[in-house]
Amino acid sequence: MIDFFSETNFQVQDENSYSLWISQIIESEDFSLGDISYIFCDDAALHKINLEYLQHDTLTDIISFDYSLGKQLHGEIFISIERVKENAKEFDVAFENELLRVMIHGILHFMGYKDKTPSEQAQMRERENLAISKFSFNN
Repeated sequence: MIDFFSETNFQVQDENSYSLWISQIIESEDFSLGDISYIFCDDAALHKINLEYLQHDTLTDIISFDYSLGKQLHGEIFISIERVKENAKEFDVAFENELLRVMIHGILHFMGYKDKTPSEQAQMRERENLAISKFSFNN
């Protein structure tokens, strides 16, 4: 089950389309969907989580907590809507596109994809782009 929560005035439109898309990506990688929660927040909230749990004193767009059991994915994905908006401007992409990127980024981490080295980052970006290409409203 995929749940969407918001600690800001942002709300996901057409939750069913996002849920179906995420489920399809998970299944395409031979994983199964457990319980995934997306929590949309602001920079201050995500910065606090970053300090408390990761000891990083930086702003970030996403923090994911992986509770997966084998190939069944479970976890919480916290997303700063403020960072997503800023990144969309910086990279000159639509907000919706950047939102999809960070939403699937957390899922890819749950599936074992990393992004610490340049080669890992390239593979992560390739998987993100492939996933984004498969999204459509009213799948």
